[in-house]
Amino acid sequence: MRIVFIGTVRFSLHSLERLMELNANVVGICTLRESKFNSDHIDLSDFGAIHQIQTHYSEDINSVKSVDWIKEQRPDVIFCFGWSRLLKKELLSLAPKGVIGFHPAALPSNRGRHPLIWALALGLNKTASTFFVMTEKADDGDIISQKEITITKQDDAASLYSKVTVAALKQIEELLPQLNDGRCLRIKQDKSVSNSWRKRGSLDGAIDWRMSANSIYNLVRALALPYVGAHFFYNKKQIKVWSTFIVENRSNNIEPGKVIGLSKRGPIVKCGDDAICIPNFDGSSDLNIGDYL
Repeated sequence: MRIVFIGTVRFSLHSLERLMELNANVVGICTLRESKFNSDHIDLSDFGAIHQIQTHYSEDINSVKSVDWIKEQRPDVIFCFGWSRLLKKELLSLAPKGVIGFHPAALPSNRGRHPLIWALALGLNKTASTFFVMTEKADDGDIISQKEITITKQDDAASLYSKVTVAALKQIEELLPQLNDGRCLRIKQDKSVSNSWRKRGSLDGAIDWRMSANSIYNLVRALALPYVGAHFFYNKKQIKVWSTFIVENRSNNIEPGKVIGLSKRGPIVKCGDDAICIPNFDGSSDLNIGDYL
């Protein structure tokens, strides 16, 4: 079974590594030289060179040049894991076994952008690793494999990314022979229960100290590495926050955003309710009790 692989993030690399371990016949790789919107971007050309797999840089995966290049590889199936752009009909029809996509959410719920970040920011207690047959619509096709994943209060972006990756690599191992033999069970998505998450911007990562301590905690862990980090401004400088923990503080006459303590682990800041300690942040370390953020 000839496979063309499309991807450009860390998960894409992990998937290719697993495919090589399984002796899959990857005949071509499409990737990006650089990305302005994938903080976990990886150029897969080095992997292609090491394993002597032809690699194609594609700024527009639906362009005539890219479609013709993929067609030349004569794929039986196309894997598209970690590519934040929709595929059009001509590309979707190139491989007889279809184009297989991946989405780290429990489809048909939670389609759309930044699924791991939204799951943590919204405080969900579970998500999923889902493989599906791609259509021209985002995260819309038949599901061929889905594994539920538990999210704990201690999880952050890195640990959840790892959980999803571990589950997905096991699914790839199960899917390969099913795809090769035409044994994949396809489950249509129930669109009546679907929803879509929107694209996040810089303002979505801004800490508003009027938020509850729990909401700030969730926001920070959602944007922890490998993502861009939550942030606040102090003395007109942006300060990135990488971890927090909640400190009980029921005072209702202290304004949100005020530094109310300095512990060995970091400054403590009053929130809309309770407070947040910030043990890991970039920038100024000269915060004092009474300062306002």
